[in-house]
Amino acid sequence: MKSRDIALAASFAALYFILSRLPGIPVIGLPQVKIQLEAAIASVFGLILGPFVGALAAFVGTLIAFFYSGANPFGLPFILCPASNALIVGLMFRNKFKIAFAILAAIIIGFWLTPVVQPLTDYWYVGVAATFDKIIALLLIIPLARAYSKGIFKFEGSGSVNSKKLFIYLFIASFIGNQTDSSLGTTLFATPQVYNGIYGLSLKTTRTLFLLSPFAYPAIRLIQAFIATLIGLPLFKAFKSRGWILH
Repeated sequence: MKSRDIALAASFAALYFILSRLPGIPVIGLPQVKIQLEAAIASVFGLILGPFVGALAAFVGTLIAFFYSGANPFGLPFILCPASNALIVGLMFRNKFKIAFAILAAIIIGFWLTPVVQPLTDYWYVGVAATFDKIIALLLIIPLARAYSKGIFKFEGSGSVNSKKLFIYLFIASFIGNQTDSSLGTTLFATPQVYNGIYGLSLKTTRTLFLLSPFAYPAIRLIQAFIATLIGLPLFKAFKSRGWILH
């Protein structure tokens, strides 16, 4: 990494920590877990810093926030979730759609292999309730890749970027990124070591929580994507004009 990359990663990690001090949105049924604003803008990290530096910045920021808050064990399993958001968005904005698709698909498949959905003949509806929005996000990678290949979003070069097209493109990418964060968290939570070992929940209660998730979480991911787009669009233009976008 160049010194500039390190400086930008440190700055964005600090931004993540600062935003982590803002109030979050409580998770239904689990008030000890909150959806934070900083997790939403991890998409912006991937956009500007690229998949690896962006993921590193999100991870470092998450670590700082985690330990500053007292290292609550409830948040420990999900410490990589914001970084996964930055990674996926960074990959998509660097024309690595196949890799992004494979990662998100693997995470979703992982959930369907957990005890929460097994046996499939009895609990397939739990899997559908918990992942239908994530599958939509996965499929959205395909038209986004086609739009990129047609030059609808111009990332490289000194030319100007169409603000309206970039807003739509970034909104969709941020939605996918936040759904990746959610997918990883969902899959991890569905493991016995987390839902029972850390949270002390029974398998039946865990399934009930996943059945309730469609009533709130898809809307939350859309809100997070909108916030990330509002913040990311002017930042991207400012960084691009100065040649600070990392590849």
